[in-house]
Amino acid sequence: MSTLDRHDTAAPIFDPAAHRLADDEATLIEKARRFGGRVLAPRAAQYDRDATFPIENFRDMHREGWLAICVPKQDGGSGASYRTYCLAAAELGRYCGATALSWNMHVSSTLWTGALADDLDMNTEERAEHQRRRALHYRRIVRDGAIYSQPFSEGGAAAAGVVAFGTEAKPVDGGFLVSGKKIFASLSGAADYYGVLCTMRHEGEAASRRNTLYVAVPAKAPGVSIVGDWDPLGMRGTVSRTLLLKDVFVPEDEMLMPRGVYFRAATSWPHMFLTLSPTYMGLAQAAYDFTVSYLRGELPGTPPVKRRMYPTKQIAVAEMRIMLEQTKALWFQAVSEARANPSKEQVLRAYAAQHTVMENCNALATKAIRTCGGQAMLKNLALERIYRDSRCGSLMLPWTAEICVDRLGRETLYESGEKDD
Repeated sequence: MSTLDRHDTAAPIFDPAAHRLADDEATLIEKARRFGGRVLAPRAAQYDRDATFPIENFRDMHREGWLAICVPKQDGGSGASYRTYCLAAAELGRYCGATALSWNMHVSSTLWTGALADDLDMNTEERAEHQRRRALHYRRIVRDGAIYSQPFSEGGAAAAGVVAFGTEAKPVDGGFLVSGKKIFASLSGAADYYGVLCTMRHEGEAASRRNTLYVAVPAKAPGVSIVGDWDPLGMRGTVSRTLLLKDVFVPEDEMLMPRGVYFRAATSWPHMFLTLSPTYMGLAQAAYDFTVSYLRGELPGTPPVKRRMYPTKQIAVAEMRIMLEQTKALWFQAVSEARANPSKEQVLRAYAAQHTVMENCNALATKAIRTCGGQAMLKNLALERIYRDSRCGSLMLPWTAEICVDRLGRETLYESGEKDD
């Protein structure tokens, strides 16, 4: 069979010409695609099976510059934009969902402090302070390959942005004493620094979301501990155990944003919470590609038996393609218009894109298993892992599927400040 007749499972998810990508953007995304196929794909099954963190992948990411993709160029990174990062992350997600998802938790610390923070209003003093401090973190990443995590969840409403974080920072000379608990703490035990969101409180002061601090807690600092097991349904290689903090001293220079700036970011740059979705966009593409290759008898590791001649299979693939194209179009639009102070329509579209990607990713994987049949259940084939990984997306804070639906309905029917009484 000529290679021109084969389904190209390694073609870009978003064709550069069709989506009018800039040359430098297309080059970086192509590099991500090749890295995923060469480095991530061969290791994915073992990390999933053993539920171990993909540390070798992260070491390779450091060597090839991926840990610094969103670090500004003047600080030694690639200086990727929000959209460029999302498109590159989708390419990695199709090869190893767990690595792409945990990589996002690292990259977000540089994206939030880099391109996103540059869009925020800061006074001259705040800006200078922020640029001086973030340079410290960027040097660790670029030079030493330091891995940053971003533990968010606490088991309550704080991660959804409803109430103040229960993890608290008490001001002391030279810094803060941080205490609290983060559950599902991605990269727990593997990160060098935990980018912790916490509430700064003076004695007797009420907790407020406006006083959220974003600080880098050194993993080896006294008072930091990791507890619990990690044996989940999917995304097993993320290793997201519970992070405990007990009077951990964090120097002021470990602040990832100046006081009050995270609250400004969370309220004026809502697309910052959409960065979990690229992983699932990649998994959706992977489920579709697996199905087409399997039915055409081109899937490595399986007999070259064609199953494409059955009308039921053809209809199923057509339905999958329609769903995939709908998902890609909405998501691409949402990540392309991410910016500070977006319009109401753009925010609603971001909620719709998050919900669509997370729900359709699993729907596509489910359809793939039914279409491919019994062999798709076998763990020696990637689809079984893709299916399990796809089940987790709708549960991810801060924008779970339920939260997206709730906000879409409420914010469509009510303008800011409107009430029924």
